[in-house]
Amino acid sequence: MQIEQIYTGCLAQGAYYITSNGEAAIIDPLRETQPYLDRIERDGVKLKYIFETHFHADFVSGHLDLSKETGAAIVYGPTAQPEFEATVATDNQLFEIGNIKIKVLHTPGHTMESSTYLLIDEEGKDHAIFSGDTLFIGDVGRPDLAQKAASMTQEQLAGLLYHSLRDKVMTLADDVIVYPAHGAGSACGKNMSKETVSTIGNQKATNYALRANMTEAEFITEVTDGLLPPPAYFGMNVAMNKKGYNSFENVMDLGMKALTVNEFEATAEETGALILDTRNNGDFSKGFIPQSINIGINGDFAPWVGALIADVKQPIILVTELGREKETVTRLSRVGFDNLVGHLEGSFEAWKNAGKEIDTVNRITADQLKAQVKIGESKIIDIRKQSEYSAEHIEEAFSKPLANINDWIKDIDPKEHFFMHCAGGYRSMIAASILQARGFRNFSEIEGGFSAIAKTDIPRTDFVCQSKIQ
Repeated sequence: MQIEQIYTGCLAQGAYYITSNGEAAIIDPLRETQPYLDRIERDGVKLKYIFETHFHADFVSGHLDLSKETGAAIVYGPTAQPEFEATVATDNQLFEIGNIKIKVLHTPGHTMESSTYLLIDEEGKDHAIFSGDTLFIGDVGRPDLAQKAASMTQEQLAGLLYHSLRDKVMTLADDVIVYPAHGAGSACGKNMSKETVSTIGNQKATNYALRANMTEAEFITEVTDGLLPPPAYFGMNVAMNKKGYNSFENVMDLGMKALTVNEFEATAEETGALILDTRNNGDFSKGFIPQSINIGINGDFAPWVGALIADVKQPIILVTELGREKETVTRLSRVGFDNLVGHLEGSFEAWKNAGKEIDTVNRITADQLKAQVKIGESKIIDIRKQSEYSAEHIEEAFSKPLANINDWIKDIDPKEHFFMHCAGGYRSMIAASILQARGFRNFSEIEGGFSAIAKTDIPRTDFVCQSKIQ
């Protein structure tokens, strides 16, 4: 028996590849199937089952393409209603893979169909659980994503999760290994650890939601406290996972269509496509195609695309770093952005060399900020997360998280200049591109963000002035 965790940092997502005596299973696969097919061929095994812990919200699974290419059965837990051929298991149902077994434990709460898969080894011993979004390392799944579909409140779903954990998961032996679907950085929980593997015993000792003598009421209160609104694309990804989607290869063909400068310009205009520039923020600031949105590939690319573009059906045309076109298309497809209409051949340099109009961002250094800013008079917008702002920020700065830009952008006075920063420049350049695409040019964006600001003597504080938090 072999278990391989295939962890994708961009999405903080763990898929699992399991083999035993010539047969294999994959749990929660990502959209692109080739890495799994390569492993199957390498090991000379037959893929027998594709297990899905639930209908994922934060990424599009590769279950359909993988099943089509291998003939493996797709398995969901009880109450799932996929709109394609699949096995909907019963609670405690056993599936054999070589000399091991996978037992289905129905653990509703994150969603109604959520299930945990218990691996029973060759000796008949409980070896590991693949807990999906039911149990994370240091946290549990948020219970607010399936409220509408389940016709239940988040408190009612949290109550189900409480009993799922205590009746199905915490009753397992302390040495059973825990393999979750996500780690720190995922929006599917709020307090996940950077660790991606643990044990039942360790989680009983360290996970706030699994502590001994915790009442159901306490659990509901603590699990639902502080939940941020889910990204807008989550519901659309659930629908794709449940109903089906375009094949990954077709999406790749669309995105890999190379367009000359003139073709790019005409296609963008004809389709109304959003121009997504995935180059690094430093290069983008020095020159870009007007109206482009910058979300750099070297960062939390897919989650920010999902959070800020939101509509997975939005036509998108790409400007990428040379040689990274395929990677960009792959990462977009993982979160369901399939409506691609091609990419600019030769990247931005081709546009620039053709003498086309370009735009730039007014980016200044932290030292220039120090020379220009007047605390108490200048307007400063900090677009980091609220927790980052609360830890330390420039005195008199406003907290305006990037995730909420569509809410606070309407309050900007186009005649009032402001300074804007994030932690290192990645998020502030995203914001700068959105602002300029909507006609705002009355700002200076800070190169290096708060990391650079902290090296100056610009006054900083951890005092939160509530009147400034909107």
